[in-house]
Amino acid sequence: MTDNDEPEYATALGASSLEKITLLGHDLAEDVMGSVGFGELSFWLATQRRPSPGETRVFEAVLAALADHGFTPTAIVSRLTLLSAPDSIQGALAAGLLGGGSRFLGVTEDCGRFLHDVLGAVRADGGELPTDDAGWDALALETVRAQRAAKRFVPGLGHHVHKQGDPRTPRLMAIAREEDLFGPHLRLFEAIGRVHHEVLGRTLPLNGAGVCGAALADLGLPLELLRGFALLARTAGLIGQLAEELRHPVANEIFLSVDLNNRSVDPDPYQPE
Repeated sequence: MTDNDEPEYATALGASSLEKITLLGHDLAEDVMGSVGFGELSFWLATQRRPSPGETRVFEAVLAALADHGFTPTAIVSRLTLLSAPDSIQGALAAGLLGGGSRFLGVTEDCGRFLHDVLGAVRADGGELPTDDAGWDALALETVRAQRAAKRFVPGLGHHVHKQGDPRTPRLMAIAREEDLFGPHLRLFEAIGRVHHEVLGRTLPLNGAGVCGAALADLGLPLELLRGFALLARTAGLIGQLAEELRHPVANEIFLSVDLNNRSVDPDPYQPE
């Protein structure tokens, strides 16, 4: 409380005075604008520490990997919302972002948390993390077996389109290695890719959303925010979808395709007799 008993709300982020605006302790106009890229700034805002050039490169590679994947449900619902409410660009964006869940976008968070929990369990038991591929493979094998026994999926394993391999995965791993940021989350995720067939009896790809979660966790970003970074990336993609919708509309065709091809059925047609 101040001397006049007015409440104070401390923040290390943005603040304004009559003369200037500060952001993260720097003059916004003089020190940030034109000098700090948006990806770097996003990382900085979330962690309140300025990332290294290598961290910025990995982080921005993640954002690029998650920005847009074509006519996904999130893109379609954004376009349909714009069709319904052309005066509400914020509504169209929000509609797409609200669809970021366990099947689309949420895998980034799920995979990061899963890997973090496995590594945390090793440390909690007093163990040391592996130091070579053989050790990581052994931990990965134990991890996949435990998931199989519990009848749970391994987050980040498998892709409905890229069945022979997600091109984003080796590229992001290569970038992390080039920047010396290939940490334990990526090491474990990579090992899962090598050994899971021994348990599952088939080979599945390590998907891009999963590798993004591993990379973000290795950057030390808060696990609670991992889905937020995926949504940050997808916001750019949705703006692109809406811009294309304005130039080359398809939402009305999608709507009419459903509306003109529906059929009437009795109530509860799928209820067991």
